[in-house]
Amino acid sequence: MSKVREAMLSEPRTLEASTPAAEAGQLLARPEVRAVFVCDEGRLVGVVTRKTLVREVVATGRDPRETRVGEIAEEPYYTLDSELDLEEAFRFLEEHDAERVPVVEGGRLVGVLSRELVQRRLAEDEPPEGDPEDQQQV
Repeated sequence: MSKVREAMLSEPRTLEASTPAAEAGQLLARPEVRAVFVCDEGRLVGVVTRKTLVREVVATGRDPRETRVGEIAEEPYYTLDSELDLEEAFRFLEEHDAERVPVVEGGRLVGVLSRELVQRRLAEDEPPEGDPEDQQQV
């Protein structure tokens, strides 16, 4: 059986907790970046999104050059263990309607699991229909 670690995106882009919020804003200005993971010496502290920046920095009048991402990072809704069975992880993603979930080992961020990539991976692992190995011998 495949494990989460075999399908995750390794070494996701992160910011250290001491990074100014302005730097997170620059990353989040890119349309393909929806969230930034915040770590403190490799340990996952939280996630910063555009909504987080608006609510915690812009709306409160804080200076984004002085505010650190560690101060505003939100705890992730979910995390997955890297040794979790891939099919079980996919069911979890489906049940919680989650597109991307951080993958941790002992609290350290080691990757990100994407529902789209898991779907592709599981489809690749399935034998094709009509495969002789699938058919029982009589």
